[in-house]
Amino acid sequence: MRRPGLDAIVLIACCAVAADAQPRVPDAATIASLRSMIQAGQIAAAEKRLEPFDRAAPVVAYLHGLARYHADDHPGAIEILSPVVARLEPGTIERREAEQVLGLSLYAAGRLPEAIPYLEATRAWAGNNVELHYFLGQAYLQTGKIDSARGALAVTFAMAPESPGAHLLTAQMLIRLNLDDAAAAELKRALAKDARLPQAKFLLGQMALFRGRLDESAEWTRGELEVNPGNAMAWHQLGDVYVRKSQWDEAIAMLQRSLWINPFYSAPYILLGQAYAKKGQPATAEGMLRRAIEYDPNNRTAHYVLAQLLQQLGRHDEAKAEFAIAEKLQGQAGR
Repeated sequence: MRRPGLDAIVLIACCAVAADAQPRVPDAATIASLRSMIQAGQIAAAEKRLEPFDRAAPVVAYLHGLARYHADDHPGAIEILSPVVARLEPGTIERREAEQVLGLSLYAAGRLPEAIPYLEATRAWAGNNVELHYFLGQAYLQTGKIDSARGALAVTFAMAPESPGAHLLTAQMLIRLNLDDAAAAELKRALAKDARLPQAKFLLGQMALFRGRLDESAEWTRGELEVNPGNAMAWHQLGDVYVRKSQWDEAIAMLQRSLWINPFYSAPYILLGQAYAKKGQPATAEGMLRRAIEYDPNNRTAHYVLAQLLQQLGRHDEAKAEFAIAEKLQGQAGR
C-alpha cells in the first residue's frame, strides 16, 4: 500500500482543523427533544445533555437560556439570551421563543423598557395570548404609555380599547400601582363616555378618601350610589367619611346599610364599633368588634380597637390578651 504523500497529509490535517473549528450543534431532533425536556421541568438533565455542544452557537445558547428561564433564573436567561437572540434565524421557533423568554425575563427583573420590544415581537405571532397582553399592558402602564396599556388590557379582558370599560379597567390597574393621578384621568375619561358607569365614581371617591379630601370623597361616593345602590363597599366608604368627620349618627346609618347588603365583611363592623364607642354605647361597640373578629380572626385593627375599648372599661386582662393578639398579627404582617 502506498503511503500518502505530503500534500495529502496536509490536506487531511487542514480538513480536521476546519471540522474542529465548526461549532458543534445539536440536530433538529435533538433540539426538539431538549425543548421538551426543559418545558417538562427536566432542567438539570437537559443542561447535562447540552454540555458537549458549543455554547457560542446561537441555538445552543438559546437552549441554555430557555433552561435558565424555566428554572426561574431570570438574570441567567437574560445574560445568555441578550447577545444571541438577534443571531437566531427570524421566523423560526427558536427565534420566537428566545424573544418571548427574554421579554418575560426582563419583565420579571423589572427592566420594563427593555422588555417591551421583545413582548411586542411576541405579540406579532401570539396575538391571542391573553397573559402576554396582560404583561405587556403592565409594562406599558409602568413606563407611562397609558393608551398603549389600555389597548393591551382591552385584549386581555375582551373589550374595545376606547370603551368606557377599558378606561375603567386601566384605572383599576393604575390604582394598584399607586399611580392615582393617571388613574383619576382615566376614570374621568370613562365617565365622559358613560356618566352612569358603575364603579368609576366609587374609585374616585376612594382615592379622595385616601388623600383626606372628605367632602370630595363623599360627593363621588354618593354619585356611585345613585347608579349602583347595591354597592356595599360604597356605603361602607361613605360611612368611613362620616367616621373621619366625627359625624357618628350619619356614619352608623351608612355602615348599617353596607351590612344589610353584605353582612360578612368585617370592616363596617370595626367602624361601627368605633362609632358606638364614641356615642357612649360600649356594649354595642363591643358586640360589633367581636362580630368583626368572628368574620376575620386575623384582622389586627379589630383586635386592637377591641383592646382599647376593654381597657377603657377596666377589663385589663381581656384588653392585654387582645393587645397581644394585635401585636402578634402586626409581626406576622411585617415578615
